[in-house]
Amino acid sequence: MRRDKYVFTSESVTEGHPDKVCDQISDAVLDAILKDDPMGRVACESFVTTGLVVVGGEITTKTWVDVPSLVRSVVAEIGYTDRRFGFDSASCGILNAIGRQSPDISQGVDTGGAGDQGLMVGFACDETKELMPTPISLAHNLTKRLADVRKKNVLPYLGPDGKSQVTVEYEDGHPCRIDAVVVSSQHDPSILDRSGKKITNASREEMIEKIVLPVLPKSMVDKKTKFYVNPTGKFVVGGPEGDTGVTGRKIIVDTYGGWAPHGGGAFSGKDPTKVDRSACYMARHVAKNIVAAELAKQCTVQLAYAIGVADPVSVMVDTHGTGVVPESKLVELVRDVFPLTPRGIIDYLKLRRPFYKKTASYGHFGREDADFYWEKTNKAAELKKGARA
Repeated sequence: MRRDKYVFTSESVTEGHPDKVCDQISDAVLDAILKDDPMGRVACESFVTTGLVVVGGEITTKTWVDVPSLVRSVVAEIGYTDRRFGFDSASCGILNAIGRQSPDISQGVDTGGAGDQGLMVGFACDETKELMPTPISLAHNLTKRLADVRKKNVLPYLGPDGKSQVTVEYEDGHPCRIDAVVVSSQHDPSILDRSGKKITNASREEMIEKIVLPVLPKSMVDKKTKFYVNPTGKFVVGGPEGDTGVTGRKIIVDTYGGWAPHGGGAFSGKDPTKVDRSACYMARHVAKNIVAAELAKQCTVQLAYAIGVADPVSVMVDTHGTGVVPESKLVELVRDVFPLTPRGIIDYLKLRRPFYKKTASYGHFGREDADFYWEKTNKAAELKKGARA
């Protein structure tokens, strides 16, 4: 656990960011399949660029999905329905390149084994009520607010693409103040000054007032806090017109904002037999329950699997010097209390439901949503009791 004075930065992106457009398309395909075929196998990838969406991957299912209609629906829901923002749900081209899953993978999964090898990491800490690191929580709150004021027409000049970044200062291991905030949002040309190269000071102040300040804890903002709004000057060209997008490219935004290690696997577009998704959810659940049980202030959990093998090849718990019982004891408790096989995780977290699209923006963790079963702290009391035994 860090004890000196330092700063830490995390970022988030809105649902209109090109990579997040792809994540939502891939998870929408997954949802459409699970709705009619809960046992369907899905590994769906998407790519977007100017005027084009490509959907591919390996899918084995008994149902059928109208991929072009589904893609247009997702893109429209995000907000790309106006050609002034360079990408339009009604006119974009769509290429469907989906194939079937490899039978070599299927034979290992059919017996209850993991769908791939790999290591998965979960994390929790007691900094926030959702037991997440402060920087990523604040960054997500800013991008959610950015989308909210756009959708409610509070700031009608905003476009779907946007980013946030928050730098938090820590002292003695505790977040004490916000040092810097960055908000970049796509916008139409109406808020540019006479030079045409930057937004007006009035629009900058309006974005700070309407987006930034309502989200940040007042106790953490002071006269030295720096605010950067569209620091390049303007952000008219954005979304898939401004940058390509690919599924799974925002894995740090999806998890802990860089505070904790990442196992390497992306989440979106993958059915729950893929342990780089389901086991990451379980690792977060385990870590959160350990912190909720007050057995540690910070906790990192690593699970590792071999393809086709059900039980994890390793379980690691690291409390970063904040634990109240030995970590070897916590590992024993974790193995006793939580189901860690792929089938056990799927059943326990109820992962064969069509709810994944909502996970594909604003982070997979720290969310107050009933569908996010891995955020429950229902095992905290059992862990606390076991630690005393």
